[in-house]
Amino acid sequence: MELRKRKRSWRRRICLFGLASCCISRSSVDSSICSTSSNYAGSKSMNDGSKDKPTVPIVSGSTSASNIESNVSTPRIYEDLKVSSQLRKFTFNELKSATRNFRPDSLLGEGGFGCVFKGWIEENGTAPVKPGTGLTVAVKILNHDGLQGHKEWLAEVNLLGDLLHPHLVRLIGYCIEDDQRLLVYEFMTRGSLENHLFRRSLPLPWPARMKIAYGAAKGLAYLHEEAERPVIYRDFKTSNILLDVEYNAKLSDFGLAKDGPEGDKTHVSTRVMGTYGYAAPEYVMTGHLTSKSDVYSFGVVLLEMLTGRRSMDKNRPNGEHNLVAWARPYLGERRRFYHIIDPRLEGNFSIKGAQKAALLAHNCLSRDPKARPLMSEVVEILKPLLNLKDMASLSPFFQAMQAEKAAAGSNSQNGRNGLKAQSSFGRNGQQQMRNLSNGVRNSPHHQSMKAVQSLKTDGKQP
Repeated sequence: MELRKRKRSWRRRICLFGLASCCISRSSVDSSICSTSSNYAGSKSMNDGSKDKPTVPIVSGSTSASNIESNVSTPRIYEDLKVSSQLRKFTFNELKSATRNFRPDSLLGEGGFGCVFKGWIEENGTAPVKPGTGLTVAVKILNHDGLQGHKEWLAEVNLLGDLLHPHLVRLIGYCIEDDQRLLVYEFMTRGSLENHLFRRSLPLPWPARMKIAYGAAKGLAYLHEEAERPVIYRDFKTSNILLDVEYNAKLSDFGLAKDGPEGDKTHVSTRVMGTYGYAAPEYVMTGHLTSKSDVYSFGVVLLEMLTGRRSMDKNRPNGEHNLVAWARPYLGERRRFYHIIDPRLEGNFSIKGAQKAALLAHNCLSRDPKARPLMSEVVEILKPLLNLKDMASLSPFFQAMQAEKAAAGSNSQNGRNGLKAQSSFGRNGQQQMRNLSNGVRNSPHHQSMKAVQSLKTDGKQP
């Protein structure tokens, strides 16, 4: 009997080793899968395919953890596990069947934690059901690579199991069986913010960006100021913000989250972990973690939404690799901020909304943590920006600025070709403005805007 159990355990290990190898080899997952998937995999080292790289002090979650303590004893596991009564406990076979044996075409994403598969279970139970019926879920499988991965799994179960909020991804249940560690989440239809900002051919419309920023801010505000025990998220980034069918944002991947300081303590001293480009500079330098560290990360993400650029991108020209360093001089200027707005929006953004969002990003990215706002204050600033209609494409100033930019680019090109500048620049500039106005109305982006004009804000949600 004991021999049979051992054989079964080894078979499962071999099976999951194959899955892990599959995930590693599938670094270029079919775009048709990734484009509609959520990033539940939780990579700590590389913003899940982005240009972000970990700094030396920022440790890559489960992928760079030491394996010295890879064998976690069973008694200690159950001693540390504090399961909420609302979580469902699954067997490995139930989740294997729910994901159709972890079939490749069920793969949603992958990262440092492991692979994530789409599955279907009973609405109120744990039994698998036919695809397309019951409750659609995302099943995350822990890679077998040491104690750090187990700690992150444990943190999710212990922490997220007790947290319920419209802007946090719901943890439905877990599986702990032999050496298997799995987590079961609600399935998020529109995938991650990262996919929509950086991997889609059509740009994410301005109203959707503001709605996502507002929802993500509410999620952080809940963790910092409303939860029974304050929580510091520690890994706020575009790949960890998931979207439902109505573009409501929900925070996912709580493997690095920490309880906030208690009593008279001003910070939590901890090993520095996170993603390069998002981590607050004072945290990277000292290891002192506070809620203001999350506020800085929020500022980086808000800046990514404003500019359409990644937090770190080595493919940009010199001086533009680091988004915060490049954009900071423009953020506090009412007129200069136009230079950093995502050009793919083609003027389809609110002038007042963009100005206030840029100023908010500037405050969140303050070098002095104490000068950064609380997340509840961020929520209040963002709320009025959701329904502003003063589109830049209708502004004479913006049109003139765009015409000047286009003319300057044209003159530069003519200079390189050895041609003289046109003497009718003024007339050409006016013509350019008219073309720009028409182009905005007829652009593919303008057409995509119509699809999200029916977006409703979540003002009714707490």
